[in-house]
Amino acid sequence: MQKRWKIKETGEEKVLALSNVMKVHPLIARILVGRGIEQFEDAKKYFRPELSQLHDPWLMKDMDLAVDRILTAIDQREKILVFGDYDVDGTSSVALMIQFLRKIHDPALVDFYIPHRQREGYGVSKAGIDFAIQNAFSLIISVDCGIKSIELVGYAKDYAIDFIICDHHLPDVILPDAVAILNPKQTGCEYPYKELCGCGVAFKLITTLSEVLNLPDEDYLVYLDLVAIAIAADIVPMTGENRTLCFLGLKKINENPNHGIRALMTLSSLVSPASITSLVFTIAPRVNAAGRMDDARKAVLMFIALEYPEALLYANLLHADNSDRRETDSTITEEALALIDADEILINRYTTVLYQSHWHKGVVGIVASRLIEKYYRPTIVLTQSGAYASGSARSVPGFNLYEALHACREWLMGYGGHFAAAGMTLVPENIEAFSKKFEEVVSETIEPRFLTPELEIDAVAAFSDLDFKMFRIIEQMEPFGPENCKPVLASLRVLDGGNSKLLKEKHIRLLVKQGEIIFPGIAFNMADKWPLVQSGAPLDIAYTLDVNEWNGTKNLQLKILDIRPGINVVNM
Repeated sequence: MQKRWKIKETGEEKVLALSNVMKVHPLIARILVGRGIEQFEDAKKYFRPELSQLHDPWLMKDMDLAVDRILTAIDQREKILVFGDYDVDGTSSVALMIQFLRKIHDPALVDFYIPHRQREGYGVSKAGIDFAIQNAFSLIISVDCGIKSIELVGYAKDYAIDFIICDHHLPDVILPDAVAILNPKQTGCEYPYKELCGCGVAFKLITTLSEVLNLPDEDYLVYLDLVAIAIAADIVPMTGENRTLCFLGLKKINENPNHGIRALMTLSSLVSPASITSLVFTIAPRVNAAGRMDDARKAVLMFIALEYPEALLYANLLHADNSDRRETDSTITEEALALIDADEILINRYTTVLYQSHWHKGVVGIVASRLIEKYYRPTIVLTQSGAYASGSARSVPGFNLYEALHACREWLMGYGGHFAAAGMTLVPENIEAFSKKFEEVVSETIEPRFLTPELEIDAVAAFSDLDFKMFRIIEQMEPFGPENCKPVLASLRVLDGGNSKLLKEKHIRLLVKQGEIIFPGIAFNMADKWPLVQSGAPLDIAYTLDVNEWNGTKNLQLKILDIRPGINVVNM
């Protein structure tokens, strides 16, 4: 699929000024300026994140109320239940909170609850509150959920159960009647950084509790590895405080990780030192698989295991769940693609809406994402859930999925989510009408450019700019993630240097030449570009810098993201 190239615009004066003051190559300065880093002090903080850069947690609205209520619960020997979501952010948040509470409270009076994805669905559930009622809990701390649970928080209050909500999802105008709500996005919260994940918010709460109780810093810093895993997996912006927390958490992962993280690293053969990217593609899917395929409680039990053998036991269960998940989502994706390819109407739509009653509820979101890889358009995958149909929606960058669903609400029993992803429930008889309405809304509102994937390029580079020193500086821009992705470079009008090969009818191994300089490159899943490479015509390539190690020798190589016919710079 041809991509739209968008090369970041940076003022040359700013680039040269930063290059001079930092004494770095202008290419590095151009990448930094494109990320809003224009001053020496900003660059220093960017390359050397420190704990001192974290904001005062007391700036978070209701923090004093949350701390006071927890201290009262400890003083009165109340039972505290930690309630979390079944994904990585939720389970790591629960693991962080329950371990810390068991340090400062009687461990026998602290427990946790994770809703079952299939039976209870997302967020605070009635079954979870009934569990609290039946077991005499008087305080529930929800992490990574709860901000929209107005009725259920009220239900708990009817039974004299208080709520403290630690969440990061966008609140509605009306908030639950909780003792305290910790959410930087809520109206009236002066906390400077708004993009924390759920585990990040929970980390802020235990930071303040540590301060009030005069505990050593290590008592809360020990959980930075869990925070880093949550930030990486939840796809929140890798900027500001998130980047600092991730940088410090990654350091702990590579030096002395949580038993559960270490067990998953071993099982997934993750090579040390781990990067955020490797965590996203190895650790996160295994933790998420527990909730997708079975019960996410075992993910928490793995994270809080006191001994490595116990953590390894649970990690093996997650590893098996992930194998099942991969097989299931692969099978469903093949079925879904076959349905689209066999239907001329579906192929030519602006949207994809598919329903099969036998599809596994736990993987429909993943399948929706896989369909977008081929048909790049807003996509909904539905399956049967009891008497109803439910499923997941995924958008393409730039298009507001939630607003589109809101415009189709007459056909939905319930829906929720945000700009890029959402979930919904409806009666099966309404699927066809909903599908038509969704197609109508999207086709009338989506800008045509959003139906072609965009490739954002940090800078145009000459091959003479590229060397190991450049690579090592780029490596120091880790951790990478949304809004701080690994720098993508473009080189224009390069030539095939010969000996290029098509591998397994899928990938291209090639040598590319600019002037007298030749670099090896690898282009995964780009067999459609092979005729272009063979043509001998000048090529424009977009890539990230990589290192290939063979027989103990390291060579710089280009991990190619796109290839197009070479054009003049003025035509870009």
